[in-house]
Parts: sequence; structure tokens; C-alpha cells
Amino acid sequence: MGALEILLTDVLLDAGLSRLDIRARTALALPGYYRSEKRWDLLVVANGHLLLAVEFKSQVGPSFGNNFNNRTEEAIGNAEDIWTAYREGRFGHYPPPLLGYFFLLEDCPRVHVPVSNAEPYFKVDPIFNRASYAKRYQILCERLVLERKYNAACLTLATSANPTSISFPAAYLSFRYFAATVEAHARAYLATKS
Repeated sequence: MGALEILLTDVLLDAGLSRLDIRARTALALPGYYRSEKRWDLLVVANGHLLLAVEFKSQVGPSFGNNFNNRTEEAIGNAEDIWTAYREGRFGHYPPPLLGYFFLLEDCPRVHVPVSNAEPYFKVDPIFNRASYAKRYQILCERLVLERKYNAACLTLATSANPTSISFPAAYLSFRYFAATVEAHARAYLATKS
């Protein structure tokens, strides 16, 4: 994921942010509400203002089922924790930060196979009927943004072959869209400082 941090850092630098404000390896802990702190993967803190926090996650096989549930709970919990901490003033009284969620999924045959639901008592949302793990991650990312848990999400599928093949299941979950959202947020912040 280090290459993604570098790529997103370049986007932020191109937008005009100072390298000193971008954190990708150290000083990544932010206070939470339900816990004392959480370490994010990339932060921008400029003049005491939390501008951006990004989570980079990935998954390779073979255990997609358990990992999907864990990643879903983690993504929702992290967002709830930071937004509540923001509401409670943990980051000062500034405009809200951009919260980004980036997920890299191994593109292999197993992630494209339809998955059944147990449904021992109640029917699940029909959108999940026979949805593969790739589709379930797409639904997760779409809903994380729809429900305003994150401002932007990126779902990238990549093969383990050499050379690697990369794809995005939806244009609005592509890296290009994600990077444009991050860049626009950074430029909007800088415009207020001019």
C-alpha cells in the first residue's frame, strides 16, 4: 500500500499542500470517541486543522467471507468513531475533514463467484442475493459514501499476475474519482487561506 500513499501524496502536493502537512508513515494517531485513539494510514493536518484522513485496506484470498464481515465492521466503526469525535470537538472547531476509504481486492476467480445467504430467520436485502464478494465490496463502498460515513471511497481490483491487471467496478469508485475528490477538498481548503 506504500505506492498508494505516495500516489495520493503526489495528488495532495499537486493541489498545493505542503509536504510538512501530509503524514503517511508517522504521527498518524487521531483521537476517537469510543476509544482513545486510532492510527490512520494517511493524514493531512494543516495549521492545527484536520483536513483529511484516509484508510487503506486490502484483501487477498482465500478467506473472503470472514474477512468481508470484519472489513465491513471495521470501516463502519472507524467512521462512526471519528465523526463522533469531530462532533465532540476533538479536532477543534474547523470545517469537517474529508474521510476517505480505499480498498484493494485481489482480482481472482473466487471473488466473482455468487455467494449464497443463510437467512435462517429473515430475508437479507435483495441487493445481496447471489452477489459475489467483488459485488459486496462494491455495495459496501457505495453505501459508505451514500450514508456519509466517508466522503470518498475507491474500490480497486488487482490481479496477482505479472504484469498486474487493475480494474474498477464503477467509475465513481475509481482512483481517478477518489483522487479528484481529495484534490478538490485540498484546493477548497487552500482557497480559504488565500
